[in-house]
Amino acid sequence: MSQRTTRRRFLETTTAAGALLGGGSLGFLSQLPRAAAEEPNTPSQMVALRPEIEPLVRMIEETPREKLLEAVGSRIHDGLAYRDVLAALLLAGVRNIQPRPSVGFKFHAVLVVNSAHLASLASPDEHRWLPIFWALDHFKDSQQDDVNEGDWHMTPVDESAVPAADKVGTAFQQAMDQWDVSAADAAVAGMARYAGIHDTFERFFRLGARDFRSIGHKAIFVANSYRTLQCIGWQHAEPVMRSLAYALLNHQGEPNPAQSDLAPDQPWRRNRRLAKQLRADWAGGRIDPMATTDLLATLRTGTPDECCDQVVATINAGVHPQSVWDALLLGGGELLFRQRGIVALHSLTTGNALHFAYQTSRLDDTRRMMLLQCAAFVPLFRDALAGRGRVRDFEIDALQPAELEATAGGEMVAEVFSTLSNDRDVAARQVLGALGSDQVNAQQVIDAGRLLVFLKRSGSHDYKFSSAVMEDYYHVSPQWRDRFLAAGVFNLRAAGDRGSSLVARTQAALG
Repeated sequence: MSQRTTRRRFLETTTAAGALLGGGSLGFLSQLPRAAAEEPNTPSQMVALRPEIEPLVRMIEETPREKLLEAVGSRIHDGLAYRDVLAALLLAGVRNIQPRPSVGFKFHAVLVVNSAHLASLASPDEHRWLPIFWALDHFKDSQQDDVNEGDWHMTPVDESAVPAADKVGTAFQQAMDQWDVSAADAAVAGMARYAGIHDTFERFFRLGARDFRSIGHKAIFVANSYRTLQCIGWQHAEPVMRSLAYALLNHQGEPNPAQSDLAPDQPWRRNRRLAKQLRADWAGGRIDPMATTDLLATLRTGTPDECCDQVVATINAGVHPQSVWDALLLGGGELLFRQRGIVALHSLTTGNALHFAYQTSRLDDTRRMMLLQCAAFVPLFRDALAGRGRVRDFEIDALQPAELEATAGGEMVAEVFSTLSNDRDVAARQVLGALGSDQVNAQQVIDAGRLLVFLKRSGSHDYKFSSAVMEDYYHVSPQWRDRFLAAGVFNLRAAGDRGSSLVARTQAALG
């Protein structure tokens, strides 16, 4: 039986930054060559893949799991840069892990790289390497899973099939529209060589959102690929783009979607028509909390078509799309309360990916489609809960704050994560109570939650979910943010959770 973690114990151990595991301080990390927050953001020239990254990728691929962290730690001591570690980690993943039979499971070794990167960027210096070392270890686990499933490797592209520079865009779009794997593989290699990142990803944003297969992982892979390539440089794009195109064409066990009218494709086809009905100045308007509440109510019971129709009616009534996004993000968070688990958490990670595409795209029609597809996906996630056990009745806009015993800000945060070990419903309500007390701000809660992901025994979904929720807190309107964060805390690691042995291994590797 696990011992209850007290609020005082939580404060003591998080202040010690590592004693939650019963070990020592993590201060050793600050003595390493600094993986500074500004370093990963350094722009890179758009050049061909550097051959000098190959030895590092091979080292990650070939080093046994029990020795990899030590090997990378040694290279970091010798001056290996953060960005090169991140690039090699992603490239090792796309070269060795097949996004089949689903864009998930073992493929999370690829999907989680950007989430680990975001966690690293948001961390203090002494913790900055922890998410990356976790991701390195996780890659080895997924690599072995891939070996067990047939030992897939990405093969050289068919150079004779790569289109000419002036034909790549058309050839790529046609191949993806026809769900033609071999033609798309050659064409996307040409896109990586001849097209820029913006033209390429304008196409990928739409392709990643066009179907509901793999519960949102396609849109997640698109967003994460774009964001990681922005850090490591477009010179690494070709293998990443080939993996991405291959993943987006996954329709395991179904007839060719281009020649069928399958359920996962229907929202996209309908929304292509519906998007044209939005008013010309749809991107402006008034913030309307009542419109958010009304859409939330429809998301609880309505079909995907009904939810999308209401989005169009709401915006055409003069409401700003921000009020729609508030409902969509809150609606995803509400599903966690109704049934905590894999489906509900993906409603939030997928919403994060679609919202990123919405913010990043320069094309008006793409932005319309991201909004409408998210409106279709939330009720699809809701319906997917039905076959996974009991679904509770819950309305996030009715969540009431709970009183806390503590009165000081730091102690309040500690009490929340201590309560989370035993009663997640109460802990979520305590978040509202703490944030409404003027003693706690959201960043304190976010920082504590992120630290526990590092220090506790966490998986890929912990990293993906926490990075998405902590980012989207600032994408929700101020009136709703605290409720959204309460939903996010509901699914974070708790103070009493089992500690991660990787912290001690990282200490040994780098100390």
